[in-house]
Amino acid sequence: MIGRNTLRPVFHIIGILLTVVGLGMLLPAVADAAVGNPDWTAFVGASAATLAVSGGMVLATSSREPERFTVKQHFLLTVLAWVILTGFGALPFMMSAVKLSFTDAFFEAMSGLSTTGATVIVGLDNAPPGVLLWRALLAWFGGVGIIVMAIAILPVLRVGGMQLFRTESSDKSDKPFATIQDTVGAIAQIYLALTVLAAIAFHLAGMNWFDAICHAMAAIATAGFSTKDASIGWFDSHAILWVATFSMLSGALPLTWYIRSLRTPRTTLFGDSQVNALLIALALCCGSIAAWAHLVVGMPLWDALSHSTMNVTSMITTTGFVSVDYSTWGGFPIVAFFFFFFIGGCTGSTTGSIKIFRWQVLAQSMLNQMQRMLKPHRVLVPLYQGKPLPEEVIGSVINFTFAYMAAFGIIALVLAAMGIDFLTAASSSAAALGAVGPGLGPIVGPAGTYQPLPDAAKWVLSFAMLLGRLEVFTVMVLFLPTFWRD
Repeated sequence: MIGRNTLRPVFHIIGILLTVVGLGMLLPAVADAAVGNPDWTAFVGASAATLAVSGGMVLATSSREPERFTVKQHFLLTVLAWVILTGFGALPFMMSAVKLSFTDAFFEAMSGLSTTGATVIVGLDNAPPGVLLWRALLAWFGGVGIIVMAIAILPVLRVGGMQLFRTESSDKSDKPFATIQDTVGAIAQIYLALTVLAAIAFHLAGMNWFDAICHAMAAIATAGFSTKDASIGWFDSHAILWVATFSMLSGALPLTWYIRSLRTPRTTLFGDSQVNALLIALALCCGSIAAWAHLVVGMPLWDALSHSTMNVTSMITTTGFVSVDYSTWGGFPIVAFFFFFFIGGCTGSTTGSIKIFRWQVLAQSMLNQMQRMLKPHRVLVPLYQGKPLPEEVIGSVINFTFAYMAAFGIIALVLAAMGIDFLTAASSSAAALGAVGPGLGPIVGPAGTYQPLPDAAKWVLSFAMLLGRLEVFTVMVLFLPTFWRD
């Protein structure tokens, strides 16, 4: 079994992260107190409980000796941090005016920290400001957390081809900073700057400052939590639709890309194949859905273009904002949006799902395989960004994609076994695993919530959010008996 010395540094870092969450709860308390809402006491109480536990964890696990984390400790830290922080992040939802059950509160908190954006809360239009701000903060914390994990932890764990980016960063010409700490610090600054710019843009487009800040945090984190039941559609503004579109896109790009672009704009702005592929995919998908909305559904051209672009960008970047119920547009959009669940944004961004770089690796591998069929003796070297792709990376991507699709199928089957209809089971499985948020159909679709689902289904989907957010293997490896042996 894993010993105390293995767990101590893991829980020490979790205690520090939990302290940040506890202090973060005071911001919604201030928001409620500012408008005279009594909910501020719930946030103060939840903060006190969280800080008491986190303080005890930090003190009980502190050590004067420098720690060198093993791969096993990295796995434990990543998974346990997300689960424990979710558990404490659920406290305000249980103690505040919305008074969610533990199941619903855990689902909502996991949805926030995993940047999924699926919700069980009905009546957001009249919810206290503290609850709305706490949802946005959870998503914002989760967004920056997943970027740090993608840059600093997943490459070490060699999850799903992520070691490719560790290999690339070893090239000094492509390395943003000398150390991981410096890179993470720069990423945090870029993340904050993007959020501030998005908030200002939302405000200039017509939102009040509170709504603008909450939507900016959700957009940059590609989380999709809105302050309104009708999401972005409530504001009925083309300007807000386009601000949301560009904000979500900015969160779907690698944050290290911004750093490199500021340093060498000529070579970086259009020199990243991931970014170029994402922009091309968005242009094709947005154009096709807009054409359908205009020509078949009969929407005016500008409406069709604005709503289609915002909603397609929202799904592909796994954000989850919606402006219209596109499930009423007919069969083609429903099938198209279902496939959008599996695309994702760029690696090193806040997005979920399979992600663009893996699709590029798979496409390159498939193309090479077809060429070998024509010329069996030809030596072909698959390339990514003009550099040879190691066989290990290709194998990791193939294994990840298989595991991801297998997880999607199993989760959908489990939900169907609970009596949930096919469209709801399949789309909610894909939406939770891909951190997308809304599914398809009348229950969990753009006009619905996850509230009507049975509690068992919410626990399954909470696990799906964790599984997809942490790139499948990071969670599944903990189920191996050999993992728990020293």
